[in-house]
Amino acid sequence: MNIIVRQETEQDYELAEDIVERAFRNEEFSDHTEHILISRLRKSDAFIPELCLVAEIEGHPVGHIMLTRLSIVNDKRTYDSLALAPVSVLPEHQRIGIGGMMIKESIKIAKKLGHKSVIVLGHGNYYPKFGFMPASRWGIKPPFDVPDESFMALELEDYALTGTQGIVVYGEEFLIQQMNEV
Repeated sequence: MNIIVRQETEQDYELAEDIVERAFRNEEFSDHTEHILISRLRKSDAFIPELCLVAEIEGHPVGHIMLTRLSIVNDKRTYDSLALAPVSVLPEHQRIGIGGMMIKESIKIAKKLGHKSVIVLGHGNYYPKFGFMPASRWGIKPPFDVPDESFMALELEDYALTGTQGIVVYGEEFLIQQMNEV
């Protein structure tokens, strides 16, 4: 099986939204609007085209991942970071490592682009295998109530989050999605 992870193009938008919708269709902890979220994010200042990727098997898109800009704010300073969301793989292609391939590739690209950290709200038993740890370790808090083990951060550079402390501020497009999920 030949799996390729590549940057999304405008020609992929509709198919990517279908992949995201199908991937989350039967998820219990979802409001099933993740495909709308990626459409809104693409039109926002948070969008980084190089960090919007598609996974293909034999030339057919089966997965999608997006990293977008966010801020971590405290009373003294604002820090730039990235939000990883959503990660989507068609149900019939899940559990074979495609999501992991996309996460690793997006992290590699984010490092090359000079980004320092990534924040994710997700399964506490999945993301740690990519180096994510509870964001509370650095005093980073979500803007809404979620379990500590589900709100995680990853340093893309050693000590990038040391002394950061603050509350994550998502773009308006993303926050609407998160408020619906809580």
